[in-house]
Amino acid sequence: MWLFNSSIGRKLVMSISGIALVLFITFHGCMNVVALISKDAYNTICALLGSNWYAIAATLGLAALVVVHIIYAFILTAQNRKARGNNKYAVTDKPSKVEWASQNMLVLGIIVVLGLLLHLFNFWYNMMFAEIIGAEGLAHGPAEGFEWIKETFSNPVFSCLYIVWLVAIWFHLTHGMWSAMQTLGLSGHVWFSRWKCIGQVWSTVIMALFLIVVLAFWFCPDYVGTCDFKLLPFAVS
Repeated sequence: MWLFNSSIGRKLVMSISGIALVLFITFHGCMNVVALISKDAYNTICALLGSNWYAIAATLGLAALVVVHIIYAFILTAQNRKARGNNKYAVTDKPSKVEWASQNMLVLGIIVVLGLLLHLFNFWYNMMFAEIIGAEGLAHGPAEGFEWIKETFSNPVFSCLYIVWLVAIWFHLTHGMWSAMQTLGLSGHVWFSRWKCIGQVWSTVIMALFLIVVLAFWFCPDYVGTCDFKLLPFAVS
């Protein structure tokens, strides 16, 4: 099938999976901000997104997207290196118009994957997976997402690693978003610059949401999540 056998097809699969992951990151970033406002509200969301069948199905779908995106990224990188042949060893000046992120997508991708594994260990393993297997003796319950965030970012090492991870994701997104639109044929002469601008703004806003959560729980853990959940407009009595 051309989606899997041709270079254009592989780029199309990467673009579609990448856009889906961007939408998930956007949702995740907005959800995390709730933890800054109300501990109870955030834990309620975590309980809602626990080990319910729809949450598990969504997690499996997300995992499939991540795996596909990673595999195709390595395939396309290897394909590009093979196409360059011996030229990859030549000493040449870097084109001034080529972005740093574009030249280092493989390195950024590796950092993103390593950060993802750390994130899964700190949160998914202790929350959804712990609830699925009925784990006992953990420091906090599977639905106590606020407590897991607070414990994780009270550790300066984890906080610094997350900041490096978020910076790598930012670089990855700023290039990946406009590149995906270009692959899908939605980036003509006029829209090329517009998509680059949209990608920069979108990536910056979403990563800033994640970064604010890390910094707030690292430096001001006693002042976050103090709003009474019952006073929030979406609270259910």
